[in-house]
Amino acid sequence: MPRKPAAPHRFESANSVSRPRKPRHGLARVISKLGECSRKNAHLYILDGRVSVNGEIVLDPEMPTDAERDEIALDGREIRAAERIYVMMNKPRGYVTTASDEQGRETIYTLLDGAGLPWLAPVGRLDKASEGLLLLSNDNAWAARITAPDSTIDKTYHVQIDRLPDADLLVRLQRGIKDGDELLSVKSAQELRRGARYAWLEIVLDEGRNRQIRRLLAAYDVGVLRLVRVSIGQLALGGLEKGRFRRLSALEVAAFAR
Repeated sequence: MPRKPAAPHRFESANSVSRPRKPRHGLARVISKLGECSRKNAHLYILDGRVSVNGEIVLDPEMPTDAERDEIALDGREIRAAERIYVMMNKPRGYVTTASDEQGRETIYTLLDGAGLPWLAPVGRLDKASEGLLLLSNDNAWAARITAPDSTIDKTYHVQIDRLPDADLLVRLQRGIKDGDELLSVKSAQELRRGARYAWLEIVLDEGRNRQIRRLLAAYDVGVLRLVRVSIGQLALGGLEKGRFRRLSALEVAAFAR
């Protein structure tokens, strides 16, 4: 019997191949990632009935939303992805790194007033009593690479302590301590200079834990008088005046991407 001819092979064009869709995120998070405002403020705008998705008012901040496919509007104005902006700031002591503060403390965003910038999120944190180099951006992927636990980007601090250190203290800081479930240690510690009663240390971290340096020094009954972050990776604070900020160059941005 004659054989039945084989069915022709089907070739699919690149456009016909289904591509995996990007994960959908909660509406408040999507608005924040688009650079419109903080996630907290987006949450409030949604609850106030000011946000619509595809023409319908949405009151659920966690409603799954696709930034590329859904049309999102705030007070009737469509929200579009903002230009990607990268900023370094010399944060003064006494400012908190949140958009608003329930205790009425000054935030770093008062230092950005009038600059005409979109919403920028801090890349990592400096607590109220700490000062120095702080990065801000609306590029979440770029920020995540810097703050990821396995990024191993060195962060250098100059720390004034309330006593004169000995060599044993510097060794113990590198050896580290167990604080609850966390191992706190530094990559390196050395003395910069000393006076009659106090000294300055240079401490390098390659990981970031909440108040890591303060907690580690407190374990050895050492108080922190000042804590200044002077560099992140190869990016140094340099001569940037306290309370001022500047945009990063394309080369500086790309250095963190590597």
